[in-house]
Amino acid sequence: MSRFTRLPVGACCALFVALAAMSAEGASLGVSGDAVSNAATSSTAEPSDPNTLRICAAKNQPPLSMEDGSGLENKIGVALADAMKRKAQFVWSQQPAIYLVRDSLDKKLCDVVIGLDTGDPRVATSKPYYRTGYVFVSRADRDLDIKSWSDPRLKKLGHIAVAFGSPGEMLLKDMGQYEDNMAYLYSLVNFKSARNQYTQIDPARMVGEVINGAADVAVGFAPDVARYVKASSAPLRMTLIEDDAAKSNGEKVPQRFDQSVAVRRDDKALLAEIDQALVAARPKIDDILKAEGVPLLSVTQ
Repeated sequence: MSRFTRLPVGACCALFVALAAMSAEGASLGVSGDAVSNAATSSTAEPSDPNTLRICAAKNQPPLSMEDGSGLENKIGVALADAMKRKAQFVWSQQPAIYLVRDSLDKKLCDVVIGLDTGDPRVATSKPYYRTGYVFVSRADRDLDIKSWSDPRLKKLGHIAVAFGSPGEMLLKDMGQYEDNMAYLYSLVNFKSARNQYTQIDPARMVGEVINGAADVAVGFAPDVARYVKASSAPLRMTLIEDDAAKSNGEKVPQRFDQSVAVRRDDKALLAEIDQALVAARPKIDDILKAEGVPLLSVTQ
């Protein structure tokens, strides 16, 4: 679930706890399995059918998850279910995907979440099935071959579009460049405050800002932006960021992450089944990722 902020684990969890206190709401479902809808309360949880794979999914989180099943993670979920010889059944949440674990998985409305960082402490995660990272996106005609946050050219650029709560935001603050970008970033969400509600910049908007020249560089997690980079009529450069970023105090700021399927921490039988199925599903998943344009790295675990 690459739409999650990817801060170091402690910071990320603290952010989630703060956000999780704000709201909780419903789910419904569709895509290549049966359609189901529910009100996302614990009382509506139903026993899982062993012939189906109930996949927790956000209803409107492009390009990762969409009710028509065209999201990257929707396709991966179907590939996994096929390998398990089960029918994919998407349990759609109206809320941003950051709430899926608390409001869908933990309430047993569904049984798996696709695309969480490997080792996410809230859940049990499968063996990683791919690894990717954050990317710099710029117009090809700018010839900005920046690969690392340590590149001094970053301090000379104009607007840099980063997601709220992301490693990029953290590093801009550490570099003393966030103040110059803050008003611009909030303008991309109509000045909604990220402090009082989950607010995030649309990845398509971030890439669009680069295309139209409003931003010199956008920094996004590759699965969030690859589809839009690939579809752009203006040639763009998308470069994986070197995993050498650190704050001025020496604290490392990871840029690359293994991705896993998540289940509830006590669902060991299902996790074992998923690990086995991922081996069979891997070629199809790789094809899905390559078609999306996601740059892939060797998994580390």
